[in-house]
Amino acid sequence: MSREPSSRERQRREDKSNTKTEAEKSTQAVPAQAYAGEPTQTVPAKAYAGDSTETVQTHVHEFVASTKLAEEGDDRHNHRFAGVTSEVIPKGSSHVHVILVNTDFFNHHHEVAIETGPAIHVGNGKHVHFVKGTTTLDDGHVHELEFATLIQKPLI
Repeated sequence: MSREPSSRERQRREDKSNTKTEAEKSTQAVPAQAYAGEPTQTVPAKAYAGDSTETVQTHVHEFVASTKLAEEGDDRHNHRFAGVTSEVIPKGSSHVHVILVNTDFFNHHHEVAIETGPAIHVGNGKHVHFVKGTTTLDDGHVHELEFATLIQKPLI
């Protein structure tokens, strides 16, 4: 049987979960039109209500992609990867997202660590982001990659 945590342990956990760094308390504003296709309004990237440590989330994008082929002969191959971007990072009059993911494994794998381009509006208040770059160097080679994220909130 497991024991109940003591009041001191519960307080320590609560104190730890309520601790935020100054960077985490940032309230840098994002123009809503940059990702909602609506009239300009300001939406905090991370908002805190008074002394509350509860944040307001922005949005993310799913992605699924393949690298371009690398190497020659019997070693010629590519990799696949999929995931979810970071939340909004304000940039200029738009915003970007960061992607950090590993590719699939084909006797080795690569890492993809890249920033998306700005929002590309596709209608109905929706947008995607274009991504172009290279993977990490592994097994003596890199792979080029080029893809677009999926739209944000696809069912809404």
